[in-house]
Amino acid sequence: MSSGEDTLIATYFKPLATDPGAFGLADDAAVLQARGEDVVVNTDAIVEGVHFLPDDPADTIARKALRVNLSDLAAKGAIPAGFVLTLALRERDPDWLEAFARGLGEDTRLFGCPLLGGDTVSTPGPIMISITAFGRVPEGRMVRRSGAMPGDLVVVTGTIGDAALGLDVLKGGAVKASLAHDMAAAAGLIARYRIPQPRNALAKAVRDHARAAMDVSDGLAGDLTRLLAASGVAASISTAEIPLSTPARLLLERGTVELETLLSAGDDYEILCTIPPSRLMAFTDEAQRAGVPVSAIGTISAGAGLRMVDAQGRELVLSRLSYSHF
Repeated sequence: MSSGEDTLIATYFKPLATDPGAFGLADDAAVLQARGEDVVVNTDAIVEGVHFLPDDPADTIARKALRVNLSDLAAKGAIPAGFVLTLALRERDPDWLEAFARGLGEDTRLFGCPLLGGDTVSTPGPIMISITAFGRVPEGRMVRRSGAMPGDLVVVTGTIGDAALGLDVLKGGAVKASLAHDMAAAAGLIARYRIPQPRNALAKAVRDHARAAMDVSDGLAGDLTRLLAASGVAASISTAEIPLSTPARLLLERGTVELETLLSAGDDYEILCTIPPSRLMAFTDEAQRAGVPVSAIGTISAGAGLRMVDAQGRELVLSRLSYSHF
């Protein structure tokens, strides 16, 4: 007789294990076939009440769990190869599990990243989803944080700060009140929080043109500071060039939020990279073909530290650089 865990896996997750190396989730391990490439590995966990809200739809929770890992792979220049999943649940809720598996399955197909295996456990605490994702890059071509050089341009994809604004809407904060008559804008910000948009379409462009890269998960200012420290360089950023969505600019103009909030909040999941000026046009052209907006926001220099200046040349001093778990 099969256990409850075996039945759960067979019902909801075996259909997602389409890679032959997963063996239909019938073994204790999987095989990721070697192809003469480097395998890039990253892992991220999301926890109820920290990375998602208890009443968030289960399908969006699944998508977020996978996509935050895919975002890391994209920033390394890696193509997704598969993932393993650990799911800690308080109870077996068929409706929740069905929606979770549906959202996860749609994204495995969308991003070409099949389930390879994992584990399900019970917990008295909050729901936790941990994913370890695997990607492939040509040998020696993974883009690290530590390659930035003086003269490089600092480039970021998409827009910054929207996810934090979406969380404020869901929590009934000042952003929700300010957008009370603009439900479309509020819904768009919520979507940015619940369902990140990993830039995997740019993985090859990052690999071909960027000297250093990472994804923006804990806030642009803090993550850029980490990249600078790893590379042993400094940067000057023009705050006027930082890409913001229309709702974010509106909320800034109204005084609902401060720029510091947008620069230090987490969950953007955009790519932050440094690119030699001679490569910027090629990178921008590839991003345009992929439908991903990119913005050059500053310059790398010798030294250490991050300097941010506004359009008038006044320095912005941040009291907080990023979201911190501790």
